[in-house]
Formats: sequence, C-alpha cells, structure tokens
Amino acid sequence: MKQPDQTAQPTGCFDPAHCPICGGDNRCAMEIERETGVQQLPCWCVSATFDPELMAQIPADAEGKACVCAKCLDRFKAERLTRAGGDR
Repeated sequence: MKQPDQTAQPTGCFDPAHCPICGGDNRCAMEIERETGVQQLPCWCVSATFDPELMAQIPADAEGKACVCAKCLDRFKAERLTRAGGDR
C-alpha cells in the first residue's frame, strides 16, 4: 500500500475540511453546509464505498471527524486493482 504523501496532517491536528490521509481538500458537502449554512446536494461520499483497509489509514483522533477525499479513495482502488492484477 502506498504511504500517504508529505502533505498529510500530523496526528492530533486535523481539519474537517481536509482529508485525514493526504491533507488535501475533501470537498465534503456536509462540512461546507456546516461552515456556510447553505444547503448542499448530498455529498459524493454518501454513495461511495470505503474499504476497511483504507479507513484503517485514518489517524484515530480524526475518525468520524474528517472525510477521506475522492483522490485517496480513487488511489486506493487503483492500487488494489494493480495488486489484484499482480496476483494472477
């Protein structure tokens, strides 16, 4: 599994608007609505499937407090496909 990049936030320091794995903008519609008070369409993550292996990369103090971004989810899925292809 590829390690998180250098922009990852240190343990104990997280922002709900940023991915707890890479530190990038997670574009969480629920967080945007909370911050702005402007109703948002359902967040992209509502229909996404998050593998427990990916979720295990989230620092314990950020669990349930900051959303994984689409880039990390896509990267995880691509790496998993690559590993699966190598297992043949």
